[in-house]
Amino acid sequence: MTTTPGGAGGSGVVGVVLVSHSAALAGEAARLALGIAGAGARVAAAGGTEDGALGTSVDLVERAIAEVDQGAGVILIPDLGSSVLTARLLEEPGQVVLADVPFVEGAVAAAVTAATGAPLERVLASAEEARGYRKGVGGSRHVSDP
Repeated sequence: MTTTPGGAGGSGVVGVVLVSHSAALAGEAARLALGIAGAGARVAAAGGTEDGALGTSVDLVERAIAEVDQGAGVILIPDLGSSVLTARLLEEPGQVVLADVPFVEGAVAAAVTAATGAPLERVLASAEEARGYRKGVGGSRHVSDP
């Protein structure tokens, strides 16, 4: 797991947990989000299984939630498939919520917003806005476009 301490006093900052089938993918995405968001963010990687194989682990995700939870809530960002199911098992309305967002873009947006001390609802909304990010100039482009 990758985390940095964040927030000062009060109920702290919203935590972000990246749930992936791959420990390497979750770890690198967490490092990227932390690198951009800075020391105020709380991000944990929960990837792979306990024995290091590809897959997901409820126990690893539970530990990651506990690691980043400062009382302000936790956003779970799964990559795909069974990681979504694992995240859904651990949802707690108003406290631990699933974000249906692009994995990397959503992680960065959530971490950056959380680092500002924003409440859970705002961090979730910021992560969800990542669905609209476009990488092409002026919107989507096709291979056949000049």
